[in-house]
Amino acid sequence: MSITNTIRRVAVIGAGPSGLAAVKYLLAEKYFDQIEVFEQRSSVGGVWNYSPSSSKEGRSTAVPHLTPHEPVEKPVWIDHNGGREATFVSPVYDRLETNIPKELMRYSDKAFPLESQLFPKHRTVKQYLEEYGEDVKGLIHFETQVLEVKLKDESLSTWSLTSKSLQTGIDTTHTYDAVVVASGHFTVPYIPEILGIQAWDASYPGAISHSKFYNSPEPFQGKKVVVVGSSASGLDIGSQINEVSQGKLLVSQRSESYLAASANDDKIICPEIVEFLPSTTYDRGIKFADGRIEEHVDAVVFCTGYFYSYPFLSSLNPPVVTHGWRTMNVYQQLFYIEHPTLVFPVLSQRVIPFPMAENHAAVFSRVWSARLTLPPKDEMKAWEASEIEAKGDGKDFHLLPFPMDADYLNFLYDWAEKANPRPGLSNNGQGKLGTRWGERERWMRAHFPEIRRAFVQRGDARSEIKDLAELGFDFEEWKRQQDDQ
Repeated sequence: MSITNTIRRVAVIGAGPSGLAAVKYLLAEKYFDQIEVFEQRSSVGGVWNYSPSSSKEGRSTAVPHLTPHEPVEKPVWIDHNGGREATFVSPVYDRLETNIPKELMRYSDKAFPLESQLFPKHRTVKQYLEEYGEDVKGLIHFETQVLEVKLKDESLSTWSLTSKSLQTGIDTTHTYDAVVVASGHFTVPYIPEILGIQAWDASYPGAISHSKFYNSPEPFQGKKVVVVGSSASGLDIGSQINEVSQGKLLVSQRSESYLAASANDDKIICPEIVEFLPSTTYDRGIKFADGRIEEHVDAVVFCTGYFYSYPFLSSLNPPVVTHGWRTMNVYQQLFYIEHPTLVFPVLSQRVIPFPMAENHAAVFSRVWSARLTLPPKDEMKAWEASEIEAKGDGKDFHLLPFPMDADYLNFLYDWAEKANPRPGLSNNGQGKLGTRWGERERWMRAHFPEIRRAFVQRGDARSEIKDLAELGFDFEEWKRQQDDQ
């Protein structure tokens, strides 16, 4: 399928890791007349813009929270350098470190600093993104929020985009030939419906929260706490709270995480919560699936993830969001099938996002500059149908656990490499190419849960660990052993 119109004007929504990569690859095509980026925050970095704790205090979400259909997020205004700055609550918390080693997490053309720790702190990642985005900042409209993107001309697949300056309140509408939705998917939290949860929340206001609003363990000092979920954030937040909570932390999980750092003898592992017990009969009581009842619970932190949500795309037909567990009507986790001039980079989860953002951008920038073509619409729909058949229509649709993520990353690289060359582009006319994982990267990816465990077990000394070898992980040695076998 070829794009019916000549694409010259491109809008990018978001200046986080995916948005910045999109701009770099679009520019590298030397084809587009206009590339504009709309970023609601005051700087690049997306969710890596740490929100000060003051912006999270007293903030919460509905309990339970079961819908992705939220209005466009409102900013939190803070005083900064004598003026007001629009900030948005980020799930990044004070002591967050990445759960990906820096050698894998990087973009293809920019390494993390040698002196940064193996699993970088969030401030290091933010600085890295600032440096990566420095040369494209002139294309970014900061503190500008996208309110609506709707199809302008069905036959041309062009888009009408309305944005609002958060400082002036003025709305502006312009037409674009293509739109990159790089707004992320860590905005609208999910808190499940559990028997009695609503009444319990009303009886004990503020006791139930979501990881999005977590900043540090101090508010949980001396409290009896339950953490729900065994994602990377759940494990990390749980470990931090466990340092200050009353007694052992209670962890409610359906299955053990592949990222678990150690034996769980320092925590009490429970199955899922089946009931929040009535306050007339129990004192802050919770019942678990194995029948266990815990009373006097002071706080429950849900680390249960987020919905996919694009409030500015509510007019799309067919829709991209219904139940919110995945983005609908997409081909290869990227192109909106009905109008492939709309793309959604890095929808996938359990992947390494920065190189994935590059490889997605390498593909869609080549399609839009007419160097690659997509298959016919019925083939794209058949691809999505086969994925649904294999993985279901829920959260698993976008999950690509290793080695699926590595295979997909290399598939994207190879796809971009097949583009028709164009004189004047880098790499002998091939243009800017992203990341292709070889044996060493796949080895790192396969072993990084163990690498992460070894890193965490170093305690405070882990800040001195700069590379894999310091933890005893040596690719060359591993390869020699493989060859010997």
